[in-house]
Amino acid sequence: MSEGIGNEGIILSNTPDHLSRYNALGSNGNYRDDFFSDQDFYLFRTKLGIGLVLVDGTRVHLIDEALASQLECASTQGRREDLRDIFVSLGFYLEPLVDDCLVGVPPPRAFSLAVAQKCNLGCTYCYASGGDFGSVAKKMAYEVAVRSVDRLMDGVCPGERVNLAFLGGEPLVNRSVLIAATEYAAEQAIRRGIKIGFSITTNGTLITPDDGAFFERHKFAVTVSLDGVGSDHDLLRPFKSGRGSFDHIVARLQPLLEMQRGMQVSARVTVTPRNLNLRSTLDHLVSMGFHSVGFSPMVSSPTGRDQMAVSDFATLLDQMIACGTEFEHRITNGQHYPFSNIVSALSEIHRGTHRPYSCGAGGAYFGVSAEGGISACHRFVESETGQMGHIDTGVDVAKQSKWLADRHVHHQTPCNQCWARYMCGGGCHHEVIHRGRVGCDYIRGWLHYALETYVRLIATHPEYFGPRGGLFNAAPVV
Repeated sequence: MSEGIGNEGIILSNTPDHLSRYNALGSNGNYRDDFFSDQDFYLFRTKLGIGLVLVDGTRVHLIDEALASQLECASTQGRREDLRDIFVSLGFYLEPLVDDCLVGVPPPRAFSLAVAQKCNLGCTYCYASGGDFGSVAKKMAYEVAVRSVDRLMDGVCPGERVNLAFLGGEPLVNRSVLIAATEYAAEQAIRRGIKIGFSITTNGTLITPDDGAFFERHKFAVTVSLDGVGSDHDLLRPFKSGRGSFDHIVARLQPLLEMQRGMQVSARVTVTPRNLNLRSTLDHLVSMGFHSVGFSPMVSSPTGRDQMAVSDFATLLDQMIACGTEFEHRITNGQHYPFSNIVSALSEIHRGTHRPYSCGAGGAYFGVSAEGGISACHRFVESETGQMGHIDTGVDVAKQSKWLADRHVHHQTPCNQCWARYMCGGGCHHEVIHRGRVGCDYIRGWLHYALETYVRLIATHPEYFGPRGGLFNAAPVV
């Protein structure tokens, strides 16, 4: 017997030891008492029954022990046709949602402008090599910013949406161009009938109340990089003089946090081996009033300094699960707790994510250097790898097509056999190219936990997921 839930199913787990779970979640055919993985499905034991995740489309169901045994047996013996017949008999089989075909090459719909390839901080792990991307420090000229906006909006139909982001280095080093480019883009969007969203990623050291008013007026998504509280942050993100920056940033941010209505001010924590106390960091940043708080491990830094060792990922998983447990506790008690990692994971599971890429880099999203070079994303600025053209000539379609073909998860090994491939998408392109896949077990462990959490919440608090929340019956075993 099977029962679907939420996106098409859901479940509840008996929560094995976190480290055991981390070590056990292999890419294919890895079985423990609590889970079994196959390239096309994933089984895990819950308090409500056995959870079945159909990999293509992330469709989640509850099944009984007998069906789980059939699936495990057919998988172990390599009987793929029998698996297909079982899924068809249950009404689960669908035409693949993800295949090897590229549906053309998408036009640009999001640009990240490196308006300042220079920075006033000396972060130990900076992917941009201190802000200048390993080149000469420079600022984007207004004319380059305008041509970038024009290129972004070229061919966009009325009613469509584009996004314009500002990064660096530290983008507020070039405040005048940031403001002028935003105003120009807003005017052009109105004239062309285009919807536009703005965002900025900043270290927060230069923000003023006037900046806050500007961001609020244009409904910016503001992301502030904070790597912990007090000395934890200061060790990783000092001023170039070596002086700590945390207290200075907090003082600068307070007016923005108080005025956010149209804008959203979020915190992004880069996780290194030296700031793994995520649980206390999350509580502190949430209490400050951030719209959301998220964590991202430092997998690859230019010098190797402060990047995560393979042994650090088990601790990271424990800490992430501790944050997720608190999130679930708060939600079940009717409280807000903006832990963005679990919020995003639950949303993707609920809608049945099925993406062959980890992000939009090289698809509809591109980075633009201070001199107008187009790259696959902001992390590839000034790098030969991922170069995609220039704003004066547009995206090189041949390079874009090759990028999309090469980076498709079906062409990534061992991703193409992993049960989590359409939730993960193969990992950050920049990190994989520069260091490989050192965090796969962590990613699978986190997604396993997210599936457990999804099951619990949709069974007990379906209202969290809106009108689609709640259990529904699916076809029984024939």
